[in-house]
Amino acid sequence: MKNLSIENVIERDPEKVSGQWVFRGTRVPLAALFENLKDGASIDQFLEWFPGVKREQVLAILDHEMASLNQLTVA
Repeated sequence: MKNLSIENVIERDPEKVSGQWVFRGTRVPLAALFENLKDGASIDQFLEWFPGVKREQVLAILDHEMASLNQLTVA
């Protein structure tokens, strides 16, 4: 799997979905991924429900978020 930079995975445009972050090339809000995962959906189910989103995009988002968590410090 090739590593995608976050800039190649998501985009934000005031003219698209009220300016929410969406998967690049789609109108699927990034929040939809986290909401569905939180509700118990698998990545495969999410991809089935949102066919415009690619597996590589989902994995890049999850990798990005994991890296962000690893940089957090707790006081």
